[in-house]
Parts: sequence; C-alpha cells; structure tokens
Amino acid sequence: MKHVLVTGGAGFIGSNLVRMLVNDYGCEVTILDNMFTGCPENLRQQEIATGVQLVTGSVLDQPLIRRLIQGKDTVFHLAAVNIIASMENARADLETNIIGTYNVLEAAHQAGVARVVYASTASVYGNPEYLPVCEDDKVRFLNFYAASKYAGECYAQAFYEQYDLPVTVVRYSNVYGYNQRPENPYAGVVARFINWALHDAPLKIHGDGSQTRDFTFIADACRATVLAALCPQAVGQVYNIATGTETTINELARQIIELTSSKSKVVYEDRRPIDNVHRRVLNVEKAKKELGFFPEWTLTRGLQETIAWARSLANDKGISGVLPA
Repeated sequence: MKHVLVTGGAGFIGSNLVRMLVNDYGCEVTILDNMFTGCPENLRQQEIATGVQLVTGSVLDQPLIRRLIQGKDTVFHLAAVNIIASMENARADLETNIIGTYNVLEAAHQAGVARVVYASTASVYGNPEYLPVCEDDKVRFLNFYAASKYAGECYAQAFYEQYDLPVTVVRYSNVYGYNQRPENPYAGVVARFINWALHDAPLKIHGDGSQTRDFTFIADACRATVLAALCPQAVGQVYNIATGTETTINELARQIIELTSSKSKVVYEDRRPIDNVHRRVLNVEKAKKELGFFPEWTLTRGLQETIAWARSLANDKGISGVLPA
C-alpha cells in the first residue's frame, strides 16, 4: 500500500482517509474527485504532511480512470452520489454509483492492482428484521442510493469471482466528524445539529426523534478502511463499519445541546422520503475478528472532537449567523 488512488478523496470521508494514508502510512496518494461535495479546502484542513496529486474529474471518464490507476497498488473507491442527492437525481445516482464503480473495477482489473476497497453503506439493510444487523442478513432497498450502492457491491463480487480481483467491501454507518461541513446541503445530521446548536438555533428533527442510528466517528471509519486494505483474509469479504451502539436522534440532539452549552430547542418536522429507516445498529464482530477493528470512539468523545473542530472552522472563517444545512 504505497501507491494509492482514492476516488472521492476531497470529500468528507475521503479527505480524512487521505490524511491517514499519507501521514500515518507514508503512501503516495492520487485523488480523483468531481468536486460535487468535495473541495480542496478539505485537504488543506487536514494538514497533510506531504503533497498529494489532486485530479478534478469523474469516475465516468474511462480513459482518465485507466490512466490514474496505472502504477497503483491500492484503490479506495469512495466516489458516489450521496443519499440526498440521489433522491434529487436518480439517474445521476445510477450512472455514478453503478457505471462509475464498474469503470473503477474494470480499470483496477486491467492494471492488476493488489487491492480495491469499495465503500458501501448500511443503507442496504433498510429496516432489518433483526438487530444488530449482520453482514449476511437480508438486504432491503428503500431508496435509489441503497440500490445503487448494493449494485456496486454485486459488481465487486463478480469481478472477484470472475477475474480474482482482490476486492473488499466496507459498509459505513452514519459517519461523522472533521470536514463534514455544515454549509454543504448534503451534510449529515451531526454536522447540521452542531451548526444549529453553536448558533442557538432550533434543532430540526424529521419525525418524532425515536428513530435510531449507529453513529461512527471518522477516525474509526478510516482506520477500519485501511485495515480492510491490509488484511489478507479480507479479500472477497464484506464488513460492517460501525460501533454497535444504538442512539436515538432525540438523544443525539440532547447530547449536542449539552456539549455546546446551547440555548437551542428541538423542533419536530414531517419525515422526508429518506427518513424511512426506523432503527439501525450494526453487528461489528466480523470486523473485530478478521480485521482487528475495535471502535475506539464513543459518541460523546466523538461529538466533543467534532464540536471543537466546528468551532475552530467558524473562527477561522469568521462565520456569523446560521449556515444553511
């Protein structure tokens, strides 16, 4: 893992992963990002010890993908249309998340890379029958995003079976932390809540707040992703990347208000089409056993870190008023 390509590497998870690869593992990293939600500022914020090659482009550009993968031993494929954007444009979701993933897998096979790590999502489980949900439990597609990300998993499995492409799939659950920018309209609930709390604005919950999620701090998510690339027995496997802890949205709001000493109140609004998962908590025993991944960050500690980062970002930018989210 010396010469690495990270698609979507200027985004929230990608930029944190790049920092870890460069600063902790000494990798030479090339980033491909179309800058839809990513931005160079994410990389500057990470204080990366040495330069990386940042290429603005799309995973739909086959010649570009082939060129960038040449000479790489490892590919982390994080580029995707996210869940909110996919509801706005299902065809873009299909093209980027399925065809773009095929392009990356095909180029990786042709270049003979040593490992591909495909970033998938816990959204593929929908509303599971049993909790905590395991990797081999039934999948249920409640939105286009879940369907397209699982299709990417299927193509990864097919490339592994047909061509022995060494692929590992990681399914993230509600990752939060540094570089999840509140001004991004596609930011997650943690970033939005912290932004509102720091400005004493109402925290808007869609539904009654009893819905649960398994919130994963970015440092844990990135560490697990790297372990998935390094572990020999991870080839052809799928891993849940989460904490195994279930938290209601009401509890998340309460903690953020308390940790920020905010005067914010919670207000309730109608559910959105994407708010159709009632409970989520993942079983991470497989990742513990095979990858040696043990979640190190509690929700409280992760929120404290994220709040400190959000405050420093606001101070650096001279931000005043409530940012859109």
